[in-house]
Amino acid sequence: MSTSLILLLVASSLFPATQANPLGAPGCGPTNIEFDVKTNGKQHTAPGPEAGKALIVFLQDDVKFGTRPRPTTRFGIDGTWVGATHANSFFYVSVDPGERHLCANWQSPVRLIPTRPTAAAHFTAEAGKTYYYRAKDIAYTDRNGAVIGEPEVKLEPLDEDEAKVLMSSFALSESHPKK
Repeated sequence: MSTSLILLLVASSLFPATQANPLGAPGCGPTNIEFDVKTNGKQHTAPGPEAGKALIVFLQDDVKFGTRPRPTTRFGIDGTWVGATHANSFFYVSVDPGERHLCANWQSPVRLIPTRPTAAAHFTAEAGKTYYYRAKDIAYTDRNGAVIGEPEVKLEPLDEDEAKVLMSSFALSESHPKK
């Protein structure tokens, strides 16, 4: 075997998540899966975690997204999409304890200028605990509504108190994969 072929085989075995996921983040699911999203403005809380599980609450915060339409953001855990949000909403999902890789991704690219539509994070979930993650959608505009800079999504852990403040004015998101 040639040296370059051996190097290629070794390199490809070191990065299986990148190969399986064209978005590059180990938490993201397949790019061809999109969600329909509806929101329920009457529910503003999440339950506690199930016995032996952890709960992850995903929030989409569009306060710094100054243009329209706002993106639909899908969320993944360990390579599987688990749901989506749209315009200041949230949802929650139970997970087993252990290391978790998370992803937030605009399911349809925002038709502006080049963007950063994917963000990622990882943490170790513990049974009985609730974790809050906010996808901050950012697109700054000038006085005339023209986009300034590069629109992006940032995924960040959120303090429980701040999450509850946001959830009190956000709607619960109910999503399912499009057929």
